[in-house]
Amino acid sequence: MPVKQKLVVIIGPTAVGKTKTSIQLAKKFNGEIISGDSMQVYRGMDIGTAKIKAEEMEAVPHYFIDIKDPLESYTVAEFQQQGRAKIAEIATRGLPMIVGGTGLYIQSVIYDYQFSQAVENMEFRNELLKKAAQEGNAVLHDQLALVDPVSARRIHPNNLRRIVRALEIYECTGKTMTEYLESQQKELLYDVILIGLTMEREVLYERINARVDAMMEEGLLSEVQSLYEQNIRNVQSIQAIGYKELYDYLDGKLTLTEAIEQMKQNSRRYAKRQFTWFRNKMNVNWFDMTPRNDENKKIKEIIDFVAGKLGVK
Repeated sequence: MPVKQKLVVIIGPTAVGKTKTSIQLAKKFNGEIISGDSMQVYRGMDIGTAKIKAEEMEAVPHYFIDIKDPLESYTVAEFQQQGRAKIAEIATRGLPMIVGGTGLYIQSVIYDYQFSQAVENMEFRNELLKKAAQEGNAVLHDQLALVDPVSARRIHPNNLRRIVRALEIYECTGKTMTEYLESQQKELLYDVILIGLTMEREVLYERINARVDAMMEEGLLSEVQSLYEQNIRNVQSIQAIGYKELYDYLDGKLTLTEAIEQMKQNSRRYAKRQFTWFRNKMNVNWFDMTPRNDENKKIKEIIDFVAGKLGVK
């Protein structure tokens, strides 16, 4: 059997400390980092997505940041194809790493998922398109929410192509899009060293709240206003936490205080969903980053763990 390519993957919820940990690992092992975050791909959305700053990179190469305009969509299949190509390229000169919090995107790269067009029913698809033309996209999105709430949360009501595709998969297989992917044989394509960063829930929530406040001080409202004034709406990018709430404020649906509180609440809920996903779907080596544990000592522990897996000192 051929030897599988080593791949370090660092996962964990927002605000847990992935950036600092990943930089230290990359510097130690000649690593290059692929962002595994579905929203950091968008240009002009820096503060709200907690995008790494140039000075924080410490000269470590990063990929899949600022590769899309906010009006463009970005699919799991795209990330899978581009991610695998980038891993192969990085492997010619160093250690490939994926760092992020979007579980399905990361899974799609490391497991042998097939985004096959074989599952299709053109008659059913055309019926849905006709229905959307007559009654509007929202009707189909509501239909999707009944059978596949996870996909409905992820797919914007105006993204008709993806709504139809998710409903088509359910019609053909009786499984949601996520279940369909996970029902496939899950063979790891790489020799994956999977690091998970965790933290006591209450401490993490405090950090998330503080991060939202810091984002507002840094100018998140101006960043969102710039997108709003370009009339960028009803697209995938603006569904990101921080953007949708401030759009509601700018639309006059919420006060600024209410919008900020919703950002905090939605970020906390997202972190909870991330934990649940990673714990249930992936075989993770967990490291507790709760601040009472010396952070540098904990990062050293992770470095030693990875060194052991890589067979280096």
